[in-house]
Amino acid sequence: MSTFRLTTIFLLIFTLVGCASMGDGSKAEKQREILKMKDEVLAQLFAKKPNTRAQINSAPGYAVFSNANINLILLSAGTGYGVVTNRQTKQHTYMNMAEAGVGLGLGAKDYRIVMVFHTAAAMNHFIDNGWTFGGNADASAKAAKKGGSLEGEAYYGDVTVYTMTETGLALQATIKGTKFWKDKELN
Repeated sequence: MSTFRLTTIFLLIFTLVGCASMGDGSKAEKQREILKMKDEVLAQLFAKKPNTRAQINSAPGYAVFSNANINLILLSAGTGYGVVTNRQTKQHTYMNMAEAGVGLGLGAKDYRIVMVFHTAAAMNHFIDNGWTFGGNADASAKAAKKGGSLEGEAYYGDVTVYTMTETGLALQATIKGTKFWKDKELN
């Protein structure tokens, strides 16, 4: 791979990291912004899939993440942030995420993830370990409220995962790993 291509890939990844980061602000301000994002994403999910409200209300907990992803030919990378809400204790655990993968694709997208934990053990395992692997194949062309995307729902044992694309133009089929971890600054 040429030096130009490598430099371009790294610049795009660093740009992506900047887009998905919380930026400046106090701990309380960042926490408020994440909780605001959580509420907005849940409102979108409930509007698209009304039955998810009852599913979340009966679950021990759930997580909501905002993620930005870029795919350039054979490499995919993404970063984001979010919060796990323990419905029983009302405690919030603020988390970060990063993903990397290989596969064919081109494009960038900004998307949201909602995870519903059907057992407290699944939620605690996610908070403490937070590592998932997965394949991903999707197509999206969306700007603001215009355009379309293929959005999904997946089941991983005791966790249901919903994804919703906010904006982006991407066509990709990748195998990627995603790492979630507690945000030391915000917890």
